[in-house]
Amino acid sequence: MDNQKSAYIAIVGRPNVGKSTILNKLIGEKIAIVSKKPQTTRTRIMGVLTEGEDQLVFLDTPGLLKPRNSLGDYMLRSVTAAIEGVDSCLLVAQAGAPLSKADEELIGRFKKGHIPAVLAINKTDLLGDKTRLMEQIAEYSGLYDFEAVVPVSAEKGDGMDALLDELKGLTLPGGWLFPEDTLTDQTEPVLAAELVREKALRLLEQEVPHGVAAVTEHMQEKGELLEIHVTLYCEKPNHKGILIGKGGEMLKRIGSAARRDLEEFFGCRVNLQLWVKVKEDWRQRPETLQGMGFSLRDLEI
Repeated sequence: MDNQKSAYIAIVGRPNVGKSTILNKLIGEKIAIVSKKPQTTRTRIMGVLTEGEDQLVFLDTPGLLKPRNSLGDYMLRSVTAAIEGVDSCLLVAQAGAPLSKADEELIGRFKKGHIPAVLAINKTDLLGDKTRLMEQIAEYSGLYDFEAVVPVSAEKGDGMDALLDELKGLTLPGGWLFPEDTLTDQTEPVLAAELVREKALRLLEQEVPHGVAAVTEHMQEKGELLEIHVTLYCEKPNHKGILIGKGGEMLKRIGSAARRDLEEFFGCRVNLQLWVKVKEDWRQRPETLQGMGFSLRDLEI
């Protein structure tokens, strides 16, 4: 107990830079959904890694963008609350991308709160000209005194061990914050719903995905079978048609893809049943967001 150290670390950055992929790689389990669409992560997700004497408690946050609706307001507040309540931050930037206003704003918050931070420059495997990487490191380092700057490719696993070593250096004495076997604060119903939403994000190319939410209505073990019922909510009747697809084909594809991940995660056979319902303008209505699990009380650390 005397040698146990821990740290709360917020993973922050602009949308679509790979924050959730980095979290999943660090934890060694898929607890945050991933897609190529911006702001896939809507809530603050906690992941816990305990190795040796060190316990790292990661808070994966939505990408920082100017809010356009009540859901956007919630996502912005989740980022702000995470930064204000942690011991340190992991800023994720994309290799070769220009410095964004979101990055500048986040660095400004680090300065204001005197928050120790590590910079991970992700997707280095996609960068052909490595001289740009050196320029990028110099640019960010000129704005803030980062504890370390680590180039990584979370997708391929390159640099992740070095990043983990640097993050362990942020731990503080005083014991662990959670039991050793804790993995995440996400409940099993929430994880199931998010895996379904991930498949919808990946399979739908139109504007529908940003207006889709997933809620687990029922989860029950029946012998060796896990029965899960998930409702997909969309904002417009024509979106419902797109989600279901001709002859139900799209909904079947979403269900089949989600079922494979669910069976791998839960380690058993899964009977997944999906429904689609219209809830107009749900992203604009705070009371509807509350009913879907987007509670401002959850932003407290």
